[in-house]
Amino acid sequence: MRIIIPMAGMGKRMRPHTLTTPKPLLRLAGRPIVEHLIDEIVTTVKEPIEEIAFVVGDFGEQAERELLDCARKRGAQGRIYYQEEPLGTAHAVLCAANSLKGPVIVGFADTIFFSNFVIKPNQEAVIWTKKVEHPEAFGVVLTDDEGRITGFAEKPKTFVSDQAIIGIYYFKDGKNLGKELRYLIDNEISKGGEYQLTDALENMRRKGLVFYSETVDEWLDCGNKAATVDTHTRLLEHKHIHQIALTAQITDSVIIPPCYIGDKACIRESVIGPCVSVGARDDISQSRISHSIIQADTRIASKVMTGSMIGREANIAGLPQSLNLGDYSQLSEGEDDV
Repeated sequence: MRIIIPMAGMGKRMRPHTLTTPKPLLRLAGRPIVEHLIDEIVTTVKEPIEEIAFVVGDFGEQAERELLDCARKRGAQGRIYYQEEPLGTAHAVLCAANSLKGPVIVGFADTIFFSNFVIKPNQEAVIWTKKVEHPEAFGVVLTDDEGRITGFAEKPKTFVSDQAIIGIYYFKDGKNLGKELRYLIDNEISKGGEYQLTDALENMRRKGLVFYSETVDEWLDCGNKAATVDTHTRLLEHKHIHQIALTAQITDSVIIPPCYIGDKACIRESVIGPCVSVGARDDISQSRISHSIIQADTRIASKVMTGSMIGREANIAGLPQSLNLGDYSQLSEGEDDV
């Protein structure tokens, strides 16, 4: 089994955090978003994962090393492919053409989901879906009583289905998928200058490939700050994550579960939690923080915060606020230089 993860987008809605870190590598509960995605995908297959391929933009060597390490930790070979132009979802998958062989799962990297189904040996293709309240904002599938997909609709203006495609797909024959993607591009079948994966899926369905819809229990978004904070909360709660690193120093403080406290974090005279991730080597004093994500090497003093995202190496002190602060930032009130 191979996994292909297109993730070349710039993550503009998550700025300032994505100015220095690709969105899929932002850490929730101590691990990059993309690792949470991979682990959920792995739960739906019984076969060993042979390879994990990442389709990236100009992320830099450090980010690529982190991605390859994600694959290595799961006993898989990591491969890096590049999408140099934003030419759509079909083009992004085809950038990993050399990995389109045998059974393949395609998972777009800004998706976290929880599910309890397992792909069945007789299923040729599976699309992960979730029932939504506003299907007009999504690509949806139409199904029969057996869960077989009978059609696709992209952001339908009138109701046809409320089963939204969440961006995870299984193909028993990756080579066949590659042929259909190549056909779109060779024949310039695009919409608004972009080649869409759903066009290839519809062509495959019309040729007789049977797609099944499998419904996930939850579909969580990391598209912007507020959604990511909410997703982080659900991740801690659903996975029952409450982890305090042995090297963390907690002095005269209360940690309210669930929380993740990273290596060598130092917390003094503070109340942390619920639903907080504290990054490695963070220094937090005289603060009250809940429902927030704090990346590594950040200093926070005398703050009351909730619903916040704080980047790496930030330096913060002062009055209560809800923050969305990027890497290397400084925020203070008064004359003290913190």
